[in-house]
Amino acid sequence: MFRVNRQTDYAIRMLLSLAKRGAGMRASTTEIQKEMVIPPSLAQRIVADLARGAFILTYPGRDGGMTLARPANEINLRQLVEHFEEKMFDTNCEQMEKTCPFEMDCPICVQWKELQVKMLSELEQVNFEDLAKATRAPKVILPLGWLSQ
Repeated sequence: MFRVNRQTDYAIRMLLSLAKRGAGMRASTTEIQKEMVIPPSLAQRIVADLARGAFILTYPGRDGGMTLARPANEINLRQLVEHFEEKMFDTNCEQMEKTCPFEMDCPICVQWKELQVKMLSELEQVNFEDLAKATRAPKVILPLGWLSQ
């Protein structure tokens, strides 16, 4: 099963939030963290990692924040997942190559490798501009008694 870790999921949410804002629009870590329901304890670390990966630009100071480092249509899920995931596909084939009775002609290993190529190709087709366009507005939950105030 293909599974992304929690940090990758939060990084996707952060980039999606910036993509929805539009080119050059800044947002603070706190704004995005609240909007995308990201734990504050992880938000700063993810921002730093996104900046290291050249996905975002950060601006210090009171009027600082972050923006996408390049247009949203130039950032795809494959790039992000490969940056955050240590290993996207983990099969026993790789560990058992020396002990596999089929060695390099293993039909199962060949299938895993073909699936990996297909999955990476699909991830490459999904860019953040398309994701931003496809995203519905988030549900706003108002506190009880809000209307009576």
